Amino acid sequence: MSTDFHPIGVFDSGYGGLTVLKELVHYLPQYDFIYLGDNARTPYGTRSFNVVYEYTLEAVKKLFDMGCHLVVLACNTASAKALRSIQQNDLPRIAPHKRVLGVIRPSVEVAGEITQNGHVGVLATSGTVASHSYPIELEKWSDGRVKMVSQQACPMWVPLVENDEIGTPGADYFIEKNVLQLFAQDPKIDSLILGCTHYPLLIDSIRKYLPNPAVNVIEQGKIVSEKLLDYLHRHSEIDKFCSKGGRVVYYTTEQVELFEARAQQFMGQAVNAQKIHL
Repeated sequence: MSTDFHPIGVFDSGYGGLTVLKELVHYLPQYDFIYLGDNARTPYGTRSFNVVYEYTLEAVKKLFDMGCHLVVLACNTASAKALRSIQQNDLPRIAPHKRVLGVIRPSVEVAGEITQNGHVGVLATSGTVASHSYPIELEKWSDGRVKMVSQQACPMWVPLVENDEIGTPGADYFIEKNVLQLFAQDPKIDSLILGCTHYPLLIDSIRKYLPNPAVNVIEQGKIVSEKLLDYLHRHSEIDKFCSKGGRVVYYTTEQVELFEARAQQFMGQAVNAQKIHL
């Protein structure tokens, strides 16, 4: 690895974080990026808080070792179950001048900004829903604008994406079912957070089954990219350590050929990956 290569690290347990990476590359094309997918140990959503924390910390340390001064956890489960512990307990000890950011806070800040009636819905994996991270963070960061939060777990959605079932009748069955379950909890929802980075690939079907087409749908890739650009403008002490050569490097803990084939689906272009051990 070149000594002048200090990319922004983007970590996910699998492939979903590629939807965030794609937007990051679009919004910050001059920056260098490393994507690290822990595909060998995915999914994280069904694992305990301690296991997710341990796995995520291993990945963050690896990215630090590879030259990253800033790491984005492009994974809702890691953001929900590991981010706070890493920020509060580990960074001061192992890398006080480096930063780790997540995808949940940017999403809830935007939800608080755009909701008109204070009713927010969250579609996410079972693990993220069980963590209650979104209701907690919405209460903390929405300046009191969010009055009611409803969550719906969508356990079939990630397998549908990763098995290339997007747009099929089977996929639409589960998407319609879960969307209607969410709005049955609260028909007044006017802002909807897609709390899993796989879900933007299902956006057409999600919009098709919304009871009200005026509902604002919050896609994390765009939100995180806009917030990160703002963060770097405000934190020159971090930005100066991020190299700017427009390079993107991909690593996976699983089989490279499988990762490359699936990553192409997310990125919309051919991807060359390398295998890495955590």
